[in-house]
Amino acid sequence: MGSLKRVVVKLSGEALMGSSSHGLDQLTLERIASDLAKSADAGIEIAVVVGGGNFFRGIQGADKGIDRARADSIGMLATVMNALALEHAIEKAGHAARALSAVPMPYVCQPYSRQAALNHLGKGRVTVLAGGTGNPFFTTDTGAVLRAAELSADAVMKATQVDGVYSADPKKDKTATRYEKLSQDEAISKNLAIMDTAAFALARENLIPIIVFSIAEPEAISKALRGEGKFTLVAP
Repeated sequence: MGSLKRVVVKLSGEALMGSSSHGLDQLTLERIASDLAKSADAGIEIAVVVGGGNFFRGIQGADKGIDRARADSIGMLATVMNALALEHAIEKAGHAARALSAVPMPYVCQPYSRQAALNHLGKGRVTVLAGGTGNPFFTTDTGAVLRAAELSADAVMKATQVDGVYSADPKKDKTATRYEKLSQDEAISKNLAIMDTAAFALARENLIPIIVFSIAEPEAISKALRGEGKFTLVAP
């Protein structure tokens, strides 16, 4: 996998709610923030793209009769709430952080720009990126790969609820097997739903590897960055 100097961590909103049904779980938030701070303390430049599913998912809103563009806009606002909470938790853990939003709202956080993000990363700050791509119809997975391409990151770290990519849903199929490594072409052709096709395709075009690991364990991000523990490498 080689030495990683700059990464984009994709963190789902669901990862922040712990065992709760919605919202933020303080202990989970503090654990993940501490892990990010420790990884940044080790000298790795870290941008975090955070989802909003613990508050609102655009696709679910569309299912309830809200038009998709508007539902996705609500979902983008949910990611800003998570980004602000994560920014505070990382700073509380002892490392500088900055939240930037692709949906401009300068009263609460800095608007996203490539130059601003690179400036914060260069100063060692954990850069928390909210608002997805700033456009409806794109997932935060696609947003994470887009930011990785823009910021010349060495990899996307996809934090999930399972320890890698499986041949089927391991929670439903006990015979599912975990891949140690596979190509992005294989991930697309086998319709492995760990990320959407647009995200895989963008990663493939820009030669960005994706590391899929479980966020459930303590220091999961630090271990994955060191190449320890279980994970799947999805390579270009």
